[in-house]
Amino acid sequence: MTKIAYILKMYPRFSETFIVNEILELERQGIEVHIYALMLPNDGRFHAMLADVNAPVTYVPQYPQFEMERIRADHAFVRETCPAGYEQAHTYLQEHNTDATNKRFLQAGCIAAALLRNPVDGMHAHFASSAARVANLVKLMIGTPYSITAHAKDIYHQDVRPRSLSNKLSNARYVVTVSHYNKTYLEEILGDTPADIRVLYNGVDVERFKPQSGQHKRKNEILAVGRLVEKKGFEILLEACALLKRDAVDFTCKIVGKGKLRAALAAKIIELELEQYVELAGALPQEQVLNAYHSATVFTLPCVIAQDGNRDGLPTVLLEAMATGLPVVTTTVTGNTEIVSHRQNGLLVPPNDAVALADALKQILLSDPVQRKFGQAARDTVLTLFDVRQNVKTLATWFQEETHVIPELEFEGQLPNIPQLDGEQESPQALVMQL
Repeated sequence: MTKIAYILKMYPRFSETFIVNEILELERQGIEVHIYALMLPNDGRFHAMLADVNAPVTYVPQYPQFEMERIRADHAFVRETCPAGYEQAHTYLQEHNTDATNKRFLQAGCIAAALLRNPVDGMHAHFASSAARVANLVKLMIGTPYSITAHAKDIYHQDVRPRSLSNKLSNARYVVTVSHYNKTYLEEILGDTPADIRVLYNGVDVERFKPQSGQHKRKNEILAVGRLVEKKGFEILLEACALLKRDAVDFTCKIVGKGKLRAALAAKIIELELEQYVELAGALPQEQVLNAYHSATVFTLPCVIAQDGNRDGLPTVLLEAMATGLPVVTTTVTGNTEIVSHRQNGLLVPPNDAVALADALKQILLSDPVQRKFGQAARDTVLTLFDVRQNVKTLATWFQEETHVIPELEFEGQLPNIPQLDGEQESPQALVMQL
């Protein structure tokens, strides 16, 4: 049986249902998964499907300076078992001496020790950021190969450093990304640096997310689901709703999600006098989100590119809505055009264009035949391209590819010492300087 260690920044995370769906499907297909999380969950709410995950979860020290006994023991074990690899990782650290990288080094030692005791066939990191750096350092220490799924913020945000990203990608066994748009972008980042970049769309459970006959639909209800952050474009949606109100269109709009822009969006609803039209429903568990899909008339996600460069890669909620047979309206940002074909299974509009968004929503709201046409075509698209069973089957095949085992390096020189400190007031950087 193939064994894979999933390296995640946080698990579980309320907004990352696509990771849970992927792990559940891998387990159905016979892949054994062990989750290593760098942070404890802080969302406070959990989806019921988490109970179906069999994978054990190991939490590595989120604040290494407060778990120095564990840090010392694990690093000593890795150092003694794989001295050359440990020194190789330590050398990398000396060349990239940032507090963040030092913390990842300390966490990587804990995962490396666990994998030496319980070997796996490979590691897979979701997001090409902190989780990928930890996987990269574990590989340096003990040779276990890793792969990455690159999404959106982890590659587009203005704080992403191209050289660091290129290093993580090029040292991976392969890199999975969720759209051809992303693949082109990553290849531009890499330049002449070789890396194996593969496209695999996010998938949804088409047996769970499907049309429901006899479901009561609210007349002319617009539904949007997503975190209340700039890249989702919900401010533009409110402006479009104001235009629909001006044109005397009969509608309501429900926005499901939580985030830092809630107060600003609530204020804008009042400013535009939309209190009787728009509801900020807050975050909902997936079961209630599914009910919302079934009762809505049209789904919209008016994605934009945020000022910090952040943007959506391939929005899972868009796929879920389409799988339930909802007609959709979205923008031409990143991978959305690989999901929605304009006037075939939905409508595409330019980002930041409230007029175009209002017009597209009106076209669907005012036409039952258009709703039926786009809804059926949307469902067909998901069945063809975004079925989680088929897409995860591809991923499982990649996990099972034969890997080249890295031989233990010959080591000459003095090993770094493990600090004999309580670490209570030490930063990760100060601790690593003593290794």
